[in-house]
Amino acid sequence: MDFLMLIKYILLGLLQGFTEPIPVSSSGHLVLAQHFLGLNIEGFSFELLMNAGSLIAVLLVYKNDIFRLAVNGLSYVTSKNEKGKADFRFIIYLIIATIPAGVIGVLFDDEISAFFKDGVRITAVTLLITGLALFLIRNLRGRKNDGEIRLRDAVIIGLSQMVALVPGISRSGATIVPAMALGLKSETALRFSFLLYIPVSLGGTILSITDIFHDPRLGELFLPYLFAFIASIIATYFSLRWFMNIMAKGNLVYFSIYCFVIGIAVLIFA
Repeated sequence: MDFLMLIKYILLGLLQGFTEPIPVSSSGHLVLAQHFLGLNIEGFSFELLMNAGSLIAVLLVYKNDIFRLAVNGLSYVTSKNEKGKADFRFIIYLIIATIPAGVIGVLFDDEISAFFKDGVRITAVTLLITGLALFLIRNLRGRKNDGEIRLRDAVIIGLSQMVALVPGISRSGATIVPAMALGLKSETALRFSFLLYIPVSLGGTILSITDIFHDPRLGELFLPYLFAFIASIIATYFSLRWFMNIMAKGNLVYFSIYCFVIGIAVLIFA
């Protein structure tokens, strides 16, 4: 394993980590980056590791929210404490919204990933779709807080998350766009989106962990995988913190422009 190859893998980890939280599709960028870096990563163990790295970062960022939801939700279940009712309902809606993508992911994730593995042009088109969706909600300012989310909102957001199984469709974009269209405040939409990401990502990682250990090239690529994994954690953590500030200011239009530019450039030059 030469030094240049190690650098390429670290770049992939940084790219995946940076693009995971923001609505520009990390999976789509991985497809494009592998194409332009001349890498052909077989199987899905690398993507799974990068996803696990991003999951760790999201858990770190939202640890206080997770703790609050767990404590208040348990308090409501055990003692019917009214102070915990809103958080308990929030948890129930997260579970409901998790089901569609969770079921489709378990049943068809390998087939979907294999179908789009080399879909550079498909990724370009889906980036353009992501850009259009972000452009349409660029001026929306919702009013719903965490406690005002309804069952209909959770179902629609959950169904929308299924679309993100296709490379180029951003997972955060696929959930934040409908959430804001349904009237959720930007910070509520962001929180719901990433708390929703946790069970889906965790479930996928657990179900696919054997793929990582059965990767025939794991021994050869252990160091590149390790450095990319660490890079993914660090990049996701700081990218999510940055994106939280962007959402607070309502500047999603910049991501829309970026998706348009990259999508068109790939269609022309790839």
